[in-house]
This record gives sequence, C-alpha cells and structure tokens, in this order.
Amino acid sequence: MCRNIRALAHFSPPSTDEEIRAAALQYVRKVSGVTRPNAANEALFLATIERVFEATKLLVAQTHIASPPRIREVERERARLRNLKRFGNAK
Repeated sequence: MCRNIRALAHFSPPSTDEEIRAAALQYVRKVSGVTRPNAANEALFLATIERVFEATKLLVAQTHIASPPRIREVERERARLRNLKRFGNAK
C-alpha cells in the first residue's frame, strides 16, 4: 500500500484527528488514483474521505493492545536510524 501512511493506533500521546484525516485523505487518493477530483466527483471524494476518517477514528480509538503504548519520539528516532542505514548520510 502507500508507504506514507503511518500506524496511528497505540501511541502516546494518541493520534490527533488531523493525523487521522490526513491518513484518510492519502488512502482515498491512493485508491482512487486521483489527487484532486474533478467537479463532478468532488462531493463523492469528500464524502469518502469523511467515511474513511470516521472508520479509522473508531478503529484507532477501540483497538486494544496489551503492550505499552509506543512513544512518538522513540518511533521517530528509530525511523530516522533506519533511513540513515538504508540511504546513508545525505551531506
């Protein structure tokens, strides 16, 4: 699927509505193959984003995981180190 969509569940602090909405937008764009819909499809596009947002928000809110929540800063640093190992130093 789309590499830019990140895990949203089980974080401390919890994912914000803005993060969830951005993921919904990316998902709908990816699945539809459209970045900006034409006028005829705009209402459908926006309604679909809203439905995906609501479903994702429900999933993130109600997912129960036994392990402790992931800490955003720790996960960000792990991703930075993975990228450094994969792509090397950009300087």
